[in-house]
Order: sequence, then structure tokens, then C-alpha cells
Amino acid sequence: MSKASILLAAGIALGCWNNLAAAASDEPIQPVEPAVVKEPAKVELGKKLFFDPRLSRSGAISCNSCHNLAMGGSDNLKASIGHKWQQGSINSPTVLNSSLNIAQFWDGRAKDLREQAGGPIANPMEMASTHELAIQVLNSIPGYRAEFKRVFGKDGITIEEVTGALAAFEETLVTPNSRFDQWLRGDKKALTVRELAGYELFKNSGCVACHNGVAVGGNSFQKMGLVAPYQTDNKAEGRAGVTGKDADRFNFKVPTLRNVALTYPYFHDGEAATLTQAVDVMGRLQLGRTFTPDENAQIVAFLKTLTGDQPAIQYPVLPPSEDDTPRPEPFLK
Repeated sequence: MSKASILLAAGIALGCWNNLAAAASDEPIQPVEPAVVKEPAKVELGKKLFFDPRLSRSGAISCNSCHNLAMGGSDNLKASIGHKWQQGSINSPTVLNSSLNIAQFWDGRAKDLREQAGGPIANPMEMASTHELAIQVLNSIPGYRAEFKRVFGKDGITIEEVTGALAAFEETLVTPNSRFDQWLRGDKKALTVRELAGYELFKNSGCVACHNGVAVGGNSFQKMGLVAPYQTDNKAEGRAGVTGKDADRFNFKVPTLRNVALTYPYFHDGEAATLTQAVDVMGRLQLGRTFTPDENAQIVAFLKTLTGDQPAIQYPVLPPSEDDTPRPEPFLK
């Protein structure tokens, strides 16, 4: 092939790619990009901590307990089960693609994953430990001391290093290559006619006003119950609990819809058991629209195309405790 032919072919290929990119950029939703791991040792340490129940007072609850990576990064419960079988106060959001969120927790009280990671450890309703006890446990384990030194370059372990490692691992938990992403990138056979009809309804009905961007949500706070009040027994106040402003009452972080078929039940109180129910409630209370059964089914069909490749996790082998490691207290009264 001549040099001119090669240049022409390259130009055509580049033009096609640019056209596909332009087509995707015209949509309110953008594809998820694969994670780029810059600090693999830090990520591996964070993975161990994510699965280690010794960060909890009982020795039975890990981050994965409520953000189960085999279940879409959630626990599929209305409210998570915490220390001494306590019922959590709010539905546990998925950890998948959480690095794309504007902030963490439903009320956005943590600015990033690192700040969020320290919360459950010391929450008496969740892992019920303290940062001091968690650090004492980790410092007593030679395997962890050595690994923290390799990653951070110094002796001793701090809570800032623990949360930093956890955040580094959680940043890798993205789910690219959903069928919808394939369609966005130009594979027009990736979706069925019914799924595309659902996407058009999703756009034209106004769902994309809140559920947009790469995460299909997660990038704004919105009031739950715009057209009509949302009735719930859950006592969560939303952003008002953070800002103290009555105007922020019932304003919650818009949840991501990535992998939404896996992360049931829905809403901050977990009251919507199915996608069909969630679409119905959102249509009526947020948009003032009652979807017909067929319209609802079309939107649900579209939402199921947002399930991406799940993180391929090899379960870590945790370093063993030593004689002086503080013992768990699973039956503490």
C-alpha cells in the first residue's frame, strides 16, 4: 500500500471515530471509561482493607458487607444491617462508579471517597469501631505494617492512609462497556428497538434533567417529590441535615443509574422494590406524568442496558492477626 493510501485510510478511520465521538457527545449521557490504575500497590492495599472485617468492632462487618461487589456494589436491602443487628437509617448506595459522584452519601456530607471511607468505621450503627481502635488493630498486624510502609514509605499507620488506600481501590470500581455505552460509541446493533424507544422516552419525558452525564446521575442534588410530596416513614432530611437550611429538606443526591438493574431496592428509603415501581413513582412525583404499562416497560428495558462490566475481583488473602491484636467483640452488650 502506498504512503498516500495509508494516509487516506488513516484519515477515513479518524473521521469515522470523530463522527462517532461527536454523536456520543450530542447525547446527555456519556460512556464510562475504564479505570486507569496509577498506584497498583495502593489499590491492592485498599482492596484488602475493603474486605477486612477487623475494621469493625464485631469483626464481622467489612465495607463489602454493605457494598457487596457480587451484588452491584450494594446489599439489596432496604437498609443495611449494622453492629448488633441494628437497622441502618438509609438505603446503602452502590460503591460502583462512586468516584463519579459530586459528593458521597445521600446527603453529600462527605466531599469525596476518602472522606466517606472513615465514616462507617466509627459509626456506632454501622461498624461501631473508632479510628483509634481500627489503627491499633492494623498496627498490631505485621503484614499490614509492612504493606503500609511499602505503599506510603514510612513506619506507622494513620487513618488518613487507611482512607486514602480505600479510596484508591474504590476509584477502580467502574463499570464500562455496557450495551448502552456500546451504542453510544457507534454500535447501532447494541440496543433493540424497544430499548431505544425506552431511551427516547427517558429523554423526552425529562428524566435526563437529573439523570445525565457519565454516571447517569450522581452529579446534582434534587428534591424528592417535585410535583407531589413523597410519603415515607424514613427520617432522613437530605441536604438539610448538612446545611441546616429548610430549603434543602428532602434534597438528596441523585443516584447513579449505572447498573441500576442490580442495585434494588430503590430510593433513599428503599421503598421501591422493583424498577417498574421506581419508574412509576419517579414519573408521577418528579415529572407529573403517569407512564402507561408499556411506556414503563420500555424505560425499564432501557435502564437494563446500563449494566456494565462488573469489576473482576480476586478475593484477597488478609494478613493474620497477632497475639496482641485487639480481639473482636461480636456479642458485646
